[in-house]
Amino acid sequence: MSAPDTERRPAERTTALDARLVLTIGATILSGSALFMQLSGTTAGTAAFFRCLLALPVLLPLALLERRRLGGRAFRWQALDLLAGFFLGLDLVLWGESIINIGTGIATVLNNVQVLAAPMLALLITRERLSTGFLLATPVMLAGVALVGGVADSQAFGDAPAYGALMGAASGVAYGGYLFLLRLGGTRHARHRFSPVCLASASAAATALLLGGPWQGVELAVGWPALGWLAALALSSQVTGLLVVGSALPRVPSSVGSTLLLLQPVLAVLWGVLLLGESPTWWQLLGCVLVVGTVWFTSRRVRS
Repeated sequence: MSAPDTERRPAERTTALDARLVLTIGATILSGSALFMQLSGTTAGTAAFFRCLLALPVLLPLALLERRRLGGRAFRWQALDLLAGFFLGLDLVLWGESIINIGTGIATVLNNVQVLAAPMLALLITRERLSTGFLLATPVMLAGVALVGGVADSQAFGDAPAYGALMGAASGVAYGGYLFLLRLGGTRHARHRFSPVCLASASAAATALLLGGPWQGVELAVGWPALGWLAALALSSQVTGLLVVGSALPRVPSSVGSTLLLLQPVLAVLWGVLLLGESPTWWQLLGCVLVVGTVWFTSRRVRS
């Protein structure tokens, strides 16, 4: 082993550790999405559209300043950001359809098949290897998320469980596609942070309106205080959350990034307890323990 390789290893381990901490912070911010949606009292389609639209007045000036300072990117990478936004908008629309038919808890569980979708795309397209630990831990992680979502509750399922399950799984695949493209773009243009999220948010807003409008209905005249809660959703999840996650995803393996984002449903349960006075069941608490334990097991060792 050469001396330069020996000197580089501590820095690589520090970078990986920092990235995992940043991703945990990002998951914490994103976990409040369902809370703000619930407080707004709007439909899922309306929340998806305004979540992306209200983020643009903040993201657009930042993206223009970034372009002036760093220069623009090639058209193919901007097209990649727009494609990522399409998958994000598709995810939000499909997730909303799943909630209507099968309930929020199970829909959130199925949305987390992204833990498999994003790494599988990385394996097929960029030939990124999946660790044995991740493959062994995935069934336990998904079981934990299922318990958090309420599958042990016989009343947790909606009126159309098969259709709702299909929409929920499809939303998870779309979310996995967004995460994969966000990470792929970040590995090529690490210094550009605002432009990718801005383009993706614009594309997601258009997708939510054009697809979710005819399908689910999007209410454009939203009154107060619903608009205030939607603005909080946009500033927290769409702006801060995605910027934080996007800055860290390229610095860890795809499987580790997707695994850490599984903390979202666990933290959503915590917000429900602290802010809404909800009382989780013992099955949900067991699911939280399983998710946190397997997330730690999978992400404790990261190779550069």
